[in-house]
Amino acid sequence: MPLPLDTAVHAAREAAALIRREAGRADVRYKGPQDLVTATDEAAQHLIGAILVEAFPDSFVVGEEGPTQDAPPGTRMRWIVDPIDGTINFAHGAPAYAVSIGLEVDGAMEVGVILDVSRDELFAAQRGQGATLNGSPIAVSKTPTLAEALVAHGMPYRCHAYRAAYVSVLEAMLEAVQGQRRLGSAALDLAYVASGRFDAGFLVGIRPWDVAAGWLLIEEAGGRVTDFRGDSYRLGRPQIAFSNALTHNSLQDLVYPLREVDC
Repeated sequence: MPLPLDTAVHAAREAAALIRREAGRADVRYKGPQDLVTATDEAAQHLIGAILVEAFPDSFVVGEEGPTQDAPPGTRMRWIVDPIDGTINFAHGAPAYAVSIGLEVDGAMEVGVILDVSRDELFAAQRGQGATLNGSPIAVSKTPTLAEALVAHGMPYRCHAYRAAYVSVLEAMLEAVQGQRRLGSAALDLAYVASGRFDAGFLVGIRPWDVAAGWLLIEEAGGRVTDFRGDSYRLGRPQIAFSNALTHNSLQDLVYPLREVDC
């Protein structure tokens, strides 16, 4: 019987090889004004899904490029896949994009794998077993305050009604944190907090495949993940705050004005 983590790693590596072969030849279509999909996204998701379901025939795959329905009754294992997280970067030849694969069993995240395609960095976690980067253990940073923190965030391109509030939060960040970063890949934002490169981060307008794997990575690395109200994060919520735990209360205060975001 194959192991879920090993299978997810294998699927991520096979997809990354396909993505590298197609780099520079992106066939772009638009799902929305700032929401791209490429033929490579679709091919990578098909490849990942085939590998996962072949290894675990009773499992179900949900991903950014479909299908998006809930798991059929009786299915305990749900793979949550983003074949290229950071498609805009990929389409422009910018290096920050990743394969993200999470496994949910009976409603709980059990496996998370994020493979940074350009840097060939593999972030992996299994519940209760800690988190690793290229096989070596990782942990969140020990940065004690938000004033000393490097904080990741995205841009709410689906959340037009909340843009003014979001900009206000970013303005407050200018004085509250040491630095801000926007990679353009939610999966890598979370992976970087898990590995201690970033200290905290927040995202709005997210979907389950954006954060499923990274959520587990951060918790297994000793960090904290919530929504903007401070409640435990649940897949499907459109907002996520994540940190090394030490800076979380201050991060929570900063993003609280966005607690009503629902897009």
